[in-house]
Amino acid sequence: MSEAEILPGQTEDGSLPSVFTEEFSLNLGPQHPSTHGVLRLLVRLSGEIVVDCKPYLGYLHRGVEKILENRTYMQGIRYVDQFDYVSGMLNEHSYVGAVERLMQLEVPRRAEYLRVVVDELSRICSHLVAIGTALLDLGAWTPITYCFRDREEILDLFEELCGSRLNFNYHRVGGVLFDLPEGWVAKCLSFLARFERSLDELEEFVNGNELFIARLVGVGVITPEMGIAYGISGPSIRGSGVNFDIRTYRPYSVYTELGFEPQLATAGDCFARYLVRMAEMRESVRMVRRALEGLPEGPVRARMPHYLLPPKGETYFSIESSKGELGVYLISDGTANPYRVKVRPPSFVNLQILPELVKGQKVADIVAILGSIDVVMGEVDR
Repeated sequence: MSEAEILPGQTEDGSLPSVFTEEFSLNLGPQHPSTHGVLRLLVRLSGEIVVDCKPYLGYLHRGVEKILENRTYMQGIRYVDQFDYVSGMLNEHSYVGAVERLMQLEVPRRAEYLRVVVDELSRICSHLVAIGTALLDLGAWTPITYCFRDREEILDLFEELCGSRLNFNYHRVGGVLFDLPEGWVAKCLSFLARFERSLDELEEFVNGNELFIARLVGVGVITPEMGIAYGISGPSIRGSGVNFDIRTYRPYSVYTELGFEPQLATAGDCFARYLVRMAEMRESVRMVRRALEGLPEGPVRARMPHYLLPPKGETYFSIESSKGELGVYLISDGTANPYRVKVRPPSFVNLQILPELVKGQKVADIVAILGSIDVVMGEVDR
């Protein structure tokens, strides 16, 4: 080969030299907005390819479990709102359910129906935040404005019901704090009708958008075997075709009476997890409608002393939160405060699989995968 025929970068025999990239480490978070709170990811990269990823926690540690052990059973309800701070009603249900199981307490049927109503509305709130922020991380501004518009209407309903938009403090041991105010049912049903149309609009933005499909389809695949091995729950496991939902696996409240059906997808990728959350919001609309239409008469709270002294013992009670299995383990020593409180938060458990999913992916895919898992750091650090 003559000198004139040698291209830049070629050797004399015409071959191109191998390209070597030096590995380097990159901090993603804790200030980066796509880490959904204050999560720090120490990522080792070779070019744009992820070689390793290690999550670092503790930037939002509140010590809530220890706080609950130093509060009475009734006082503790106010603190559990701060686990997953975008779905507080669900947190409260898991805590009061554990106390009720410890005391073998029967909850009035009207209270159970009201719990389903507020829990499913809270699930919608959480999924709207999850989808809106995940799409925002990928560069889309419009969907999050639609998501937060609808979420604000639910918070308006919650504010009218219990006086708060974030720390609700609505569930009580033995029932709920207040009955529905006058006109609340009509307002809620009117919202549900509008919200179904809003879901159609949101799907138009995402489902046919080739950019979102390219960023989500086939990315961050969780196989059923991998998900079960890691203890994954919620939309993250149901997006892999595993039919695990506490509302049917270990039924609680009145979900069996309302004909609840788990929502599944099979691909196991980021797009499948998005589809599950969209389908779950539609199922939540159906659950709220059925609960309001079949709302029984009667009291909303069992007659309870203000100073609870549960018998000695231990119990575990779990619900299906917006992220997965949210469980509370309680030990009572017969005093007014729980001796031990241990929370099983789905965000913490689901986060374990992130390093496995991002290896071999490009650095930009970390954002898409993390958003599809939907972790809230208040629930991770507790």
